[in-house]
Amino acid sequence: MKPIPKALVDATHPVVSRDGVSIFHADVLDLYDWWESPVVIMSDGPYGVAGFPGDPPRAEGLPAWYEPHIAAWSRKATPITTLWFWNTELGWANVHPVLVKNGWTYRACHIWDKGIAHAAGNSNTKSLRKLPIVTEVCVQYVKEADFGHNGKPVSMQEWLRSEWERTGLPFYQTNEACRVRNAATRKYFTKCHLWYYPPVEAFEQLVAYANKYGRKSGRPYFSIDGKKPVTAKQWTRMRAKFYCEPGVTNVWRQPAVRGVERLKNGSKCIHTNQKPLRLVELSIRLSSDPGDLVWEPFGGLCSGAIACHRLKRRCVSAEVVKEFFDVAAMRLETHDATQDTSCSG
Repeated sequence: MKPIPKALVDATHPVVSRDGVSIFHADVLDLYDWWESPVVIMSDGPYGVAGFPGDPPRAEGLPAWYEPHIAAWSRKATPITTLWFWNTELGWANVHPVLVKNGWTYRACHIWDKGIAHAAGNSNTKSLRKLPIVTEVCVQYVKEADFGHNGKPVSMQEWLRSEWERTGLPFYQTNEACRVRNAATRKYFTKCHLWYYPPVEAFEQLVAYANKYGRKSGRPYFSIDGKKPVTAKQWTRMRAKFYCEPGVTNVWRQPAVRGVERLKNGSKCIHTNQKPLRLVELSIRLSSDPGDLVWEPFGGLCSGAIACHRLKRRCVSAEVVKEFFDVAAMRLETHDATQDTSCSG
């Protein structure tokens, strides 16, 4: 990470750090260019409900608000980066086109079901003319790797096919290369929507076979720079990390934060939309490894930073509201990393 200018980290804009986790009191737009490329971005920013100063009063105002942030994420993200975008269903629907325009690929929408108990304060259905809302969404996006063929950008699926076609070998020989009956041709080189990313071992076998038996004039095959084939290590970094945990689906049933986890000033909640640590930790576990860097651009009470500290990930968080920053800083300083917040639902 590049040294951050002192003007951004001083008495007015302090930073609190612990075990590779840092929380900045600053506008995150001033920090993006100084932060190292992330493996995970946890976005829990405006919802278009006038929830805090600067939050647009309507969801239609969210695209313009998020545009500079999304552009910065795109500049620093790599193919191993996963974005988790928290919002209301309508807020996400408005921002989705901006994400796509900036090169983000939709992977899945996860529903946070807060349960029927959450309807108590949101059940004036006769006036609202709709059913009680007890959900938010956490939407998973990735950045696809860039490939080229004949001077034009192509998808990974298209690049794999074009590279094998250049060898002059028939496609059925991809099965021989991978030592399978028909899976390689059917999965890794199909033109249809049933295409699968070749695992590292299969990719290595394809590369070795193509460069041994393919036309000598076209070698090297499966090369980005035209000088040497893509290595196994490089191939693993051409798609986002993901670990599927048994029993976990895209519906996350978890009550809204309450009890000792809910941070309050007297009887008043400090932050109206504090996320459960169980859900924050779940998304981080699904898309990163220990030591990886997580961005939390809109920290709030910095639950992402707390989750990273417990999971031994590095993290940079930013929070512009001084009250929230002070609470988040104290939370990090006093956090017990042995606390069990595991999630299995």
